[in-house]
Amino acid sequence: MSRRIIVGLSAIALTITAIPAQADRAGQTFPSSAFPLGQNGIPVKSQRSIAPGVDLFSVMYGTSTQGWTVTVLMPNGHDDGRLTTAQTKAEEVAAAGFTPTLEKIVQPAAADAPAVERYLVRVGLWTFKQRAKADKVVKELKEAGIRAKTDYLGDDGLETTGPWDMRVLMVDPKTFKGSFRTSVGTSVAKRETTSSMSKLTKAIAGVNGGFFNIHTPKALQGDPMGVSVVGGKLLSEAVPGRSGLVINGRKARITELQTAITAIPADGAKTEVKGVNRAAGADELVLYTEEFGTKTAADGGAEIVVDAQGRIVNAREAGGAVPRGAYVLHGTGIMADWLREHALETSIMKLDTRVIDLRTQRAVPLTPETYIMGGGVGLLRNGRVRITAQADGHASVVMMLRRHPRTLVGVTKSGGLILATVDGRNPGVTVGASMVEAAQLMRWLGAKQAMNLDGGGSTAMVVNHKVINRPSDGSERTVGDGLFITP
Repeated sequence: MSRRIIVGLSAIALTITAIPAQADRAGQTFPSSAFPLGQNGIPVKSQRSIAPGVDLFSVMYGTSTQGWTVTVLMPNGHDDGRLTTAQTKAEEVAAAGFTPTLEKIVQPAAADAPAVERYLVRVGLWTFKQRAKADKVVKELKEAGIRAKTDYLGDDGLETTGPWDMRVLMVDPKTFKGSFRTSVGTSVAKRETTSSMSKLTKAIAGVNGGFFNIHTPKALQGDPMGVSVVGGKLLSEAVPGRSGLVINGRKARITELQTAITAIPADGAKTEVKGVNRAAGADELVLYTEEFGTKTAADGGAEIVVDAQGRIVNAREAGGAVPRGAYVLHGTGIMADWLREHALETSIMKLDTRVIDLRTQRAVPLTPETYIMGGGVGLLRNGRVRITAQADGHASVVMMLRRHPRTLVGVTKSGGLILATVDGRNPGVTVGASMVEAAQLMRWLGAKQAMNLDGGGSTAMVVNHKVINRPSDGSERTVGDGLFITP
């Protein structure tokens, strides 16, 4: 390893190639145009029918041509930082006797967030077969008190030749006679595999759903990070303005949503319910439905149990089960005091629950055929790339630029549904996709509206209850919810 003290600066920018819009194809057929990523060419694909109107495509494209480098971590533990931070880190690396390079990267602009320049500090470059040499440098840096990691260049989100490994489910609205639905499994609180939820819903096929809350007690980590409606029942509140998939039978659309829940006691003292089936924060009123699946927290607050007729059948201290056919309102702090004052046992409590489509400003009818899933990031709107990274909480280099396994859902102009998984984090085999590349892939597949679901180790596609892609964790991960095609 060279020990010359040289600090170089190289600028690396992401090139986004415009992808021609696909014409609205008759029926639901796979595109015949070139693969939208990497070098121009036609992918290798296979096709099989899963059910009338439901086709599965396996898609492979590209070759592995990239190798390894060492990325030095910034003081906050991130890969990238501001120029001054990166320069300071590069000087530290040089002082330790290594040869660092500063690389400028650009977090792509989103519809609601500007492009951002960031900087990496890297040491060395090795071929794919020379990973051991990169690992050795990481060890040497660690011995010098510098944190670093071995990085595969195909994960960067910059230019790559691939390869890509995808699974695509296409549902033809003219032929398919079944329906679509979401599932949280046996309970909201518990995480379950996509395949187990597939069995529960008797699905033909499906994919994992949206993000779930890992920053909550372990027993509650199945809670979706956004709106969830199953069979017309609101099971998780929306993050206002984030993207969601709205299903009614076999009709699906993507829009932005918010929820509004109002508790109305007999004395008319209305108040807002802040959350559904999640841990309560300070001074919050949270609704727990029978689908919650575990006891409410004994956090010193107050609760009422309300039956199906709206009668308060129990006023109790916080911490208990949600009876079948009933719901619980749980208050902490000032909202516990509100419950004690306005919600007496033997009285009445009403809930006004609304899910609002922010594109139309109309409430979504909550019927038994209504299913809604919150996504991660909006990708396409009316056939154009429109990435809502800021509104959806993903305006970062890691989420926008870096390549990861992806789970994607799209709706065509004719109402067809497209479900796609892009495997990743498997150097030399498949690189995954950046957020921009995910949007390009869905546009190429013919989607007019599209959004990103949870990815990474969560990415899973199931057919006949069996996983057919290669999850990056090495096995199927438990997740919060799933999206399914049912007979």
